[in-house]
Amino acid sequence: MAGRNFLFVPGPSNVPDRIQRAMMVAMEDHRSARFPELSLACLKGLQRLFRTENGTPMIFPSSGTGCWEAALSNCLSPGDRMLAARFGQFSHLWIDMCQRLGFEVDVLDEEWGAGASPERYRAALAADRGHRIKAVLVCQNETATGVTSDVAAIRAAIDETRHPALLFVDSVSALASIDFRMDEWGVDVCVSGSQKGLMLPAGLGITCVSVRALEAAKSATSRRCYFDYADMAQAAHSGYFPYTPSIPLLHGLRESLAMLFEEGLEQVYARHAFLAGGVRAAVREGWQLELCAREPKWYSDTVSAVMLPAGVDGAKIIGHAFRRYNLALGAGLSKVAGRLFRIGHLGDLNELMLMGAIAGAEMAMLDAGVKVVPGSGVAAASAYWRGQPAPRGLLA
Repeated sequence: MAGRNFLFVPGPSNVPDRIQRAMMVAMEDHRSARFPELSLACLKGLQRLFRTENGTPMIFPSSGTGCWEAALSNCLSPGDRMLAARFGQFSHLWIDMCQRLGFEVDVLDEEWGAGASPERYRAALAADRGHRIKAVLVCQNETATGVTSDVAAIRAAIDETRHPALLFVDSVSALASIDFRMDEWGVDVCVSGSQKGLMLPAGLGITCVSVRALEAAKSATSRRCYFDYADMAQAAHSGYFPYTPSIPLLHGLRESLAMLFEEGLEQVYARHAFLAGGVRAAVREGWQLELCAREPKWYSDTVSAVMLPAGVDGAKIIGHAFRRYNLALGAGLSKVAGRLFRIGHLGDLNELMLMGAIAGAEMAMLDAGVKVVPGSGVAAASAYWRGQPAPRGLLA
């Protein structure tokens, strides 16, 4: 098919040409005296991205799911209890992993379309007077429903109850797109991956671990090997890895971090909020449809889940958009399968790129008989973006 595929799933995201060029390197010896120049530059940049002075960034050759398993197996012992909200497919999968690894989980089920409730976390922690809960888990951004939760409020709930539990945060679809502050929010382990806000191919599990979490790992008795924090931290101090890393991806990561810092993190976050606002205008004001996210406080700046009218099969719209218009949209998952489609708007994006996604989704809906006004989504997004001051990162 002529032209480029329009990739608007919430990860993997578009890889900028500059990063692709950076990854086109000859293979090199990852034990050489020069290699630490690359790896230490990546780790130092990640520390800045995570906004931590004392946290230890680690890079695993894995996906973000590998970093989930690392957090659990390093910091906890078999049978330990934890507290987690479930409000979408990815928060569910983390809970499922906990249970399959032999941990007990107190699950706070929320309506899909809402986020994690700080009040319910606070109540559960206050009731745990014996401090049996060893870790609190929260997804900062639930990709399946387009919902962002307030990590700072979850930390406040832990502090107000004076509970000693560790705080684990899934920031896979938020890091480098939505503000994250490891030290300020008292996060003990943050897990992420390379293929979303960092604008890289999948293949790197990106995590950062607090001093308190590393201390907990010394006495935790869960078995681990490949994902052992001690091995990784010891190797990282010297700039080497305990096993073979992906050298091209590390070159890409160094370039990605350089691009983010050149734009400025605050500008990166402002750009994502600005672009997301235009997509939401297209959905609600143009198409007269609803988002899966129930309230504006839950709206995600990296993905919008668009609810479809009853009787409309979202999977057919997604399939038609791909086959007819070469547009990749995200599918509805689990409880919302077939009821929505998702537009990913994170990473290397601007207004005109998103216009293509909005126009293509609109055409696919019209082809499927959805009664939206032709051109309404693009018009609403255009009015929003033209009526707002553009973040500096989008200006010439």
